[in-house]
Amino acid sequence: MPCRPLIVSLTSAATLLVPMLSQAQVTLIPDGQWRYLLTAGANVSSGNNKAGSINLAAEGAQQTSDDKWTWTAKADRAQNAGVATTERYGLRTQYDRDLSPDWFGFGSGETLRDKLANIAARHSLASGVGRHVWREDSGYFDVSLGLGYSHDRYVTPTDIGGTPRDTYGRLELVLAEESSHRLTDNTSLRQKFTLYPDLRESGRYRAVLDTGLTVAMTETMNVTAGLSYRHDSKPGPDIKKGDAMFVTGVSFRLD
Repeated sequence: MPCRPLIVSLTSAATLLVPMLSQAQVTLIPDGQWRYLLTAGANVSSGNNKAGSINLAAEGAQQTSDDKWTWTAKADRAQNAGVATTERYGLRTQYDRDLSPDWFGFGSGETLRDKLANIAARHSLASGVGRHVWREDSGYFDVSLGLGYSHDRYVTPTDIGGTPRDTYGRLELVLAEESSHRLTDNTSLRQKFTLYPDLRESGRYRAVLDTGLTVAMTETMNVTAGLSYRHDSKPGPDIKKGDAMFVTGVSFRLD
């Protein structure tokens, strides 16, 4: 299967990078209250190397004893010598509801803009079922399977099945695994890997990996470092298949 080497390599990368990388994590308490997390990171250099970047993220979550609703918004921009090297904006939401102690159903929606990856706009919807492999006070591990639909609008036309196209819509499988772990009283770890095989064009797929660590400095402030990786098996001419981003920053909890 064409995507198997990608799964193996990304899983191996996640295993090696987990101790040092992270994505901040909003507090999850099953009391039905909304909680939020705001994260910001930036760096600037001048002189011989004029470069700068800014990374902003907001996350919200509401959890009860049998359901969970989360949303995440991100904005990432970077320039080097006046040339944009990153320009990505995204918004995602997902609702999970337990069908039994071990099984749950989910529905999700996502929108993305990534001009440097030739994505003027991507809109995605998905639904499916998942299983709680384990759930404890210290964390959880879930796997899920679903069916989704994504529609892309490109900055410049790209080759789809031998024909240049401005847009492309397709059904996709949604295969995901996600886990969260409390390593110590002030350190937590979260990772998620999602694979989207294209059901319209054989051999075409995309994948998303987020993994890392959050260290709490106070009850409301955390120091974070984050890694995200996006892979597209057929991104179009003159565009690399993979995009990796490493971000450090500070986050604030609003519980």
